[in-house]
Amino acid sequence: MLLTILTFLPFAAGLLAGLLPRAFARWIMLAGALGALGIAISLLVDFDSAGGLQHVVDESWISELGISYSLAIDGLNLFMVLMTTLLWVVATGWSAGHKWDRPNLFYFHMGLAETAVLGAFLAQDVALFVVFFDLMLVPFYFLIGGWGRGERVAATTKFVIYTLVGSLLMLAAAVAMGVLSTPEGGELTFSIAELTTLSLSEGEQEWIFLLFALAFLVKAPAFPLHGWMPDTYRAAPLPVLLLLATVLSKVGVYAFLKIVLPILPDASARFQDLMLVIAVVSILYGSVLAFSQDDARLVLGYSSVAQLGFIVLGIFALEPKGAQGAVFQMLNHAIVTAALFVVIGVLAARARGSEKLSDMGGIASRAPVLAALALIATLAALAMPGSGNFVGEFLILFGTFEDQFVFGLVASVGIALAAVYMIRFFQRALHNRVGAEVESREIGRLDFTVLAPLIAVVIALGVYPQLVLERTDRATVAQVKAARDVATGSDAAEAAQPPQ
Repeated sequence: MLLTILTFLPFAAGLLAGLLPRAFARWIMLAGALGALGIAISLLVDFDSAGGLQHVVDESWISELGISYSLAIDGLNLFMVLMTTLLWVVATGWSAGHKWDRPNLFYFHMGLAETAVLGAFLAQDVALFVVFFDLMLVPFYFLIGGWGRGERVAATTKFVIYTLVGSLLMLAAAVAMGVLSTPEGGELTFSIAELTTLSLSEGEQEWIFLLFALAFLVKAPAFPLHGWMPDTYRAAPLPVLLLLATVLSKVGVYAFLKIVLPILPDASARFQDLMLVIAVVSILYGSVLAFSQDDARLVLGYSSVAQLGFIVLGIFALEPKGAQGAVFQMLNHAIVTAALFVVIGVLAARARGSEKLSDMGGIASRAPVLAALALIATLAALAMPGSGNFVGEFLILFGTFEDQFVFGLVASVGIALAAVYMIRFFQRALHNRVGAEVESREIGRLDFTVLAPLIAVVIALGVYPQLVLERTDRATVAQVKAARDVATGSDAAEAAQPPQ
């Protein structure tokens, strides 16, 4: 019951925000987001690291098709849920400080979007996951197309085409997975736990894997399926872009661990090298393009392509430490990137709305608090020792070097490149000469209220990563075990068990 309340509370708040007078819309949605965050924190406090699925909700939904309304919390999605609720509070609070046309409709879509993301993270049924995964497209289509800037229609069209094609392929893969896994005379099921105990032939696994991979890599985005990213990042409103870049990008890579590896272990091992190549190319490609951008949004956009490449690398190293690092890095990247998007918004407000690095600069000495907060986020983004990103990337590379030395060595270049483009970002945005249109003033009260908690979390993850690692270890290791056993030829592959 608690997970159902958590999932649908933002939608209920958004619905109220859409129906009540527009003066109340922002506060109702903010209250709903805060309520969801409060529930997520209570789940963290109550979480048993030695347990499996907790707070389970499992009700038959469409019995003829074997589809259940099944939600649960475990070590794999605990911090994804916490991340989602925290960043929705940040984005909603930031939005509340700005005026929007049709605010009722804007906050309705914000609430619907949070419900869709939470549902995807909590779903324990493949069909239910597909429903929430596809639902995410609807509110973001309207948020970008209705409140975006510039070529927002073209950007939204490209975004929809890419993600809708990926979603349709995933739908076909999910249906095939359920039907082909059903033994003769057995009952059709889409339960993730039950599907891990059933068998698909190696050939069936391979084409189903490829369809899932296409959908998830588009959502990430990863090279070469990132074509929607530049236009969409330019067009989206900053609070919406914050959520798109930090939360939505994690749903696909999370699904590799939750669905693909445990249910399709043979195909995961078969296509391990392909996925590692995609990961490494994404790291190098994203890093090089991030260095060449003048648009601050696209610096973070291409940086995210590189960071998502690191996460995919950790997952498909098929090694517990790499997967552990991937889960930790999902959280790190989301928090740090969210903080940097807020910094971009604050700097743009002082540069007459321009988000070009060439139009910024020179305000660090007159805005020391803003400069200090931006510096912490920048150092975290380039994986400075002592930051959470350093721990995450260290675990990923450690796991990769175990069995995939060459891929780990090439990926290491991305760490050096990240230092280059993030230092360039910080220097051009806050130092050098003062931009011609720049107003040198300190961070305001609202922006500080939004940014400071994110920086606090960035510091906390660097100081005490065990808060996350201890609670995610058991579930993460269980998800990669079957695929790792196949990849290493272990006789223990037959004994692989899903998390209980």
